[in-house]
Amino acid sequence: MNNIKTMVLLVTLTLILVWAGAAFGGKQGMTMALIFALGMNFFAYWFSDKIVLRMYRAQEVTEAEAPELHSIVRMLSQKAGIPMPKVYIIEEDQPNAFATGRNPKHAAVAVTTGIMRILSRDELSGVIGHELSHITHRDILISTIAATLAGAISYLAQMAQWAAIFGHRGDDDEGGNPIAALVMMIVGPIAALIVQMAISRSREYLADEGGARLAGNPRFLANALRKLSLASQKIPMDANPATSHMFIVNPLSGGGLLKLFSTHPPMEERIARLEAMSL
Repeated sequence: MNNIKTMVLLVTLTLILVWAGAAFGGKQGMTMALIFALGMNFFAYWFSDKIVLRMYRAQEVTEAEAPELHSIVRMLSQKAGIPMPKVYIIEEDQPNAFATGRNPKHAAVAVTTGIMRILSRDELSGVIGHELSHITHRDILISTIAATLAGAISYLAQMAQWAAIFGHRGDDDEGGNPIAALVMMIVGPIAALIVQMAISRSREYLADEGGARLAGNPRFLANALRKLSLASQKIPMDANPATSHMFIVNPLSGGGLLKLFSTHPPMEERIARLEAMSL
């Protein structure tokens, strides 16, 4: 169901892009925006793993330096049928973890020192299973596609704003509708962001399910998420909002309308789904 939901949301993003392009200036404007977004996200797809690991000063560790962590990653990656990813540790009190890499052959798993302190081996296995599921599900690729479409929509909105300032109108035969363009400038980027965040949440549910199966017991991950949720509220983390979707729990806090734009599903729902799997 989450895979189907992801496909529906990606189609929705595509339709928003088509509407935005037609509203602003027809095919020409839409093509320009898509090429621009593809260029930016092509770079992100190939180099984002190195950028984010450097951003959080993650240090690669050997098996001698972190034997238990390596043991868990090796066991679960073999079970998942993927190559052993590189293992990193981040000196950070907030317990958290993320996976990165453009495919299973170029993947890395990073955990904070905080998560190593508070989780048992079983709970850590649930977390690592979740991260390895992101790798096996190609979630980096899916998030890049979503970011490409959402970025193109945002770029179209910016083009429309500048066109409105300088009084430019589309020149192609399918020229844009001024009223539709105005609506697109306001609604388009917000709608695209909401859909992009919904895709991120659906992938988190899928990774929870896959991680629970890899670890062998859904309660391992459920118990880990319960601990991580409480700790993340008490221990702040200086995280970049652009990377918050990568972590197993959102390192940033927010409520109200911000939940609509959250990259993660409600923690209570994630835990309830995992506990239901164990019944």
